[in-house]
Amino acid sequence: MDELKNLTYDDLHVGASMEVTHTVTPTNVAMLSQLSGDAEIFHPETDKTDEKLSVQGVCAVALMSNVVTRRLPGPGTRIIGQDLHADGFITDGDALTASVRVRDKHAADRTVRLDVRVVNQHGDDILWGALTVLPPGTKGSFADTSQAAFYMPRNDAFEKMYAACEGIPPVLTAVVHPCDRDSLLGPVEAARKGLIVPVLIGPAAKIRAVADAEGIDLTPYQLIDCEHSHAAADHAAGMARHGKVQALMKGSLHTDELMGAVVKSANGLRTSRRVSHVFVMDVPAYPRMLMVTDAAINIFPTVEEKVDIVQNAVELAHILGVTMPKVAVLSAVETVNPKIQSTIDAAMLCKMADRKQITGCVIDGPLAFDNAVSEAAAKTKKIVSPVAGRADILIVPDLEAGNMVAKQLQYLAGADSAGIVLGAKVPIVLTSRADSVATRMASTAVMALIAHYRRTGEIPMNNP
Repeated sequence: MDELKNLTYDDLHVGASMEVTHTVTPTNVAMLSQLSGDAEIFHPETDKTDEKLSVQGVCAVALMSNVVTRRLPGPGTRIIGQDLHADGFITDGDALTASVRVRDKHAADRTVRLDVRVVNQHGDDILWGALTVLPPGTKGSFADTSQAAFYMPRNDAFEKMYAACEGIPPVLTAVVHPCDRDSLLGPVEAARKGLIVPVLIGPAAKIRAVADAEGIDLTPYQLIDCEHSHAAADHAAGMARHGKVQALMKGSLHTDELMGAVVKSANGLRTSRRVSHVFVMDVPAYPRMLMVTDAAINIFPTVEEKVDIVQNAVELAHILGVTMPKVAVLSAVETVNPKIQSTIDAAMLCKMADRKQITGCVIDGPLAFDNAVSEAAAKTKKIVSPVAGRADILIVPDLEAGNMVAKQLQYLAGADSAGIVLGAKVPIVLTSRADSVATRMASTAVMALIAHYRRTGEIPMNNP
């Protein structure tokens, strides 16, 4: 544990200085965005195609405050005045250097004036100006115990996916009925990042009206006019069938409308595998990427259908760099109970894995949710399992249970998520109409990795 030492008014002299460098993480950006109210951490108004998560430069005041109150003058310092200026953005990966220098001292009120400056790795000024501080009255040493328990996404799973997508050719993607802000801005931002080449399909007048309202230039993108959402879904499925697009993306239409077009036998997008949905989630306080399936398509799946649901999720885990995913088959209890069908299904799936009817994973169940994600809970219940407490994939009993699990992780635990449909001839980005631009971006990154794997057989992610 570091020891922090402070300097009193009498200890300080004009010209005394301190410099600290900090590398910005995606978690830093997310926290600063939340606290500052910076609504669009992707800043889609810029034209950069390599835009990363960023917040406005004024947020560097947090780093400056850290240096002043922990280093110079140190613990016990009160900041009582400021004259600061800011410019630019703070971006994931930036190396910010904060410098503090004592300009002058005022004996009458025992205050000190500090010149302060924050620059990035390019030497660009992010924050500059002066602070007036009241140094500590008593000199001392302090244990550094200030690590607050902020539960922010710490795995940065989606940042790893974005990095893995660099150098991958963009995926030609049919965007079905993007007739509201987020469903249009999501694919446009994905195109700017080089993830997709969008083909916008839907009522052209509505799409243009949304673009005009949001200041989005549609000139670079193909726009196919379809009268309504059903027609747009059928047209997109037809394009996928004939190889004119490599993926589908849901816009502002109901899931049933899009998936109805996908599973039509006439559209030819079905395979021998059951179509299923996977939530890919980055959950705060959970040390690995977590998948939840199926929470969006199969309402009450049978054991035979769950085999495909498991296998779809396992193959996705492989593509995302998890070579031997741990699969937990969930129920309300961890023992087989003939009165609870999900426990019987779990036992059957585990035996089918023993007989190599399910491959590429380690599977166990039934497991209650706590046993699946908490090693402490599993130990308390004396469950000995290679999966318990370390699950990569959660197989839920039915859609109702799965949807509640996923939404609770999103809205109560602050999880970031992506939604993808597997089992069809092309990957399908399937998000909720309430999902943010960031969620749609994450889903697109997952889709791009799947499409790349299907084209080349390459797995660009390394996520042990």
